[in-house]
Amino acid sequence: QVQLVESGGGSVQAGGSLRLSCAASGRTISNYVMGWFRQAPGKEREFVASISQSGGATYYADSVKGRFTISRDNAKNTVYLQMNSLKAEDTAVYYCAVQARLMGFKTTPSHYDYWGQGTQVTVSS
Repeated sequence: QVQLVESGGGSVQAGGSLRLSCAASGRTISNYVMGWFRQAPGKEREFVASISQSGGATYYADSVKGRFTISRDNAKNTVYLQMNSLKAEDTAVYYCAVQARLMGFKTTPSHYDYWGQGTQVTVSS
């Protein structure tokens, strides 16, 4: 069993930045692809970014490419999402999750086994 806790969310004006953290406990996440998703009110949960086990490869949704950076520190059992040039459309609850499959980057929530409680990001214009 692994527990995930997101933090770092808050309110920011358009153009600003936030850094989200996902702290894992219970077991190491170093063997797993990790992903970030987000969900706005009334919308489906959507893929944001994912990162390979060692951090050597990343994958981003087109909507955040060039603005967001996913990273990880396996020694700290933690995954990060640096969010720059934020837009109102980025407003959502952000979740980190563990990808069930060991290979490739999956973009649907059904491919992820464990989820954090989420952290709210609000971007005002």
